[in-house]
Amino acid sequence: MLELGLKTLLAYLLGAVLGSLVMGRLRGVDIREQGSGNAGGTNALRTQGWSFALGVVVIDVGKAVLAVGLLPGLELPFVDIDPAVGRDWLAVACATAVVVGHVYPVWYEFRGGKGAATLIGAVALLAPPALLPIALVWLACVMLTGFVGLGTMLGTATLPVYFTLVEPRSPALVVFGLAMAIFIAYTHRENIRRMRAGNENRARRLWLLRPR
Repeated sequence: MLELGLKTLLAYLLGAVLGSLVMGRLRGVDIREQGSGNAGGTNALRTQGWSFALGVVVIDVGKAVLAVGLLPGLELPFVDIDPAVGRDWLAVACATAVVVGHVYPVWYEFRGGKGAATLIGAVALLAPPALLPIALVWLACVMLTGFVGLGTMLGTATLPVYFTLVEPRSPALVVFGLAMAIFIAYTHRENIRRMRAGNENRARRLWLLRPR
């Protein structure tokens, strides 16, 4: 279990490196003091523009790719590969940890983003075809409602459904999908509150059914 614990911890620490705060350090701003106060890509785009947001996404997706694609198979000094730990469960543990690290980063007072971009990076390594239903549901929701947060939650909610139907022999992926659907909904709880109050921002350029 040493391998599982150590690699999960490393994935968490990697996830705790936030793209928005790294980019903000280079530009001399703290994204958490701008716009909605969230250290994620959407707030970065709204307050700092496309080039800043693109750098944020590259870092946040990239760290998930490293955590899921590199860590599970990495040979660490003085830590043997544990045959009792399934490789699929180890990959899922690293994927979960890197997303949690992004949301609750130890380096930044546990004030992070909402985990969506990092989750996309993890899914891209665990099950690339699962990105398609996520993207389709997200796009349809944003085009119909204008709510990016709602699209993110509903898109993530396709994961447990997709894994149950397409990967039923991989309980690790099914558990991961369900856990992430619940977790992403939790990280978007303020979006839910604002939608209920009627003051949630909308992506007007993508919102096809907006009032004319």
